[in-house]
Amino acid sequence: MLCHCPCCGSSFEKFLPFGIIQRLNARCPRCGCLERHRLLWLFLQSQTRLFVDHQKVLHVAPEPFLQKALRAMPHLAYISIDLASPVAMMRMDITDLTFPDDSFDCILCYHVLEHIPDDSAAMRELRRVLKPNGWAILQSPVYRNRATTYEDSCIVHPVDRERAFGQSDHVRIYGADYFQRLEDAGFRVRMDPFVRTLDPVSIERYGLSAWEMIFICTKDPHIHRRSLC
Repeated sequence: MLCHCPCCGSSFEKFLPFGIIQRLNARCPRCGCLERHRLLWLFLQSQTRLFVDHQKVLHVAPEPFLQKALRAMPHLAYISIDLASPVAMMRMDITDLTFPDDSFDCILCYHVLEHIPDDSAAMRELRRVLKPNGWAILQSPVYRNRATTYEDSCIVHPVDRERAFGQSDHVRIYGADYFQRLEDAGFRVRMDPFVRTLDPVSIERYGLSAWEMIFICTKDPHIHRRSLC
């Protein structure tokens, strides 16, 4: 069976290995997307109206292939931000966004928060700029066997961070309390087991991780900004 990348439409005998600890069948040889990106694309395509409706989109730390695809959609008002990436459209700190309140219909923040020292501030800012009826996918690697998140601000050297957090530019390992951390920032959170609705053949064909949950966040209308400060 050929592997197929839904992000770029290419098919291969297999995807490439990827990761510090090499994962087989992970990276698309053409567009470079990984398992999580292919899952996101399939979810957005089949479970949201992003590819159909006029929406204003904020994309944090944009993946080049995804930014190219979304910017090409004429119905989207698309903006991407990052502090360092030359790919992003605007240079901006996620903990201090310059956008007005209630600016975006959709926010995509994919595997970013584990890099941010003050992730609570980042979460609150993302909530602030999300429209009351908007939605955000705030995805981070979550270690479900850990009850609580592990972080230590004293660990700063890249070698020490890789040893402690699994990657030199990570500042924490999220545990099962990731859900609660998002709620504490003022979101209502739904964990969507979308990948489990797919048949095993599709999971293998698209090279997906069968255990990954998608974290979909909306504003909790009962929480006001003042109470989060």
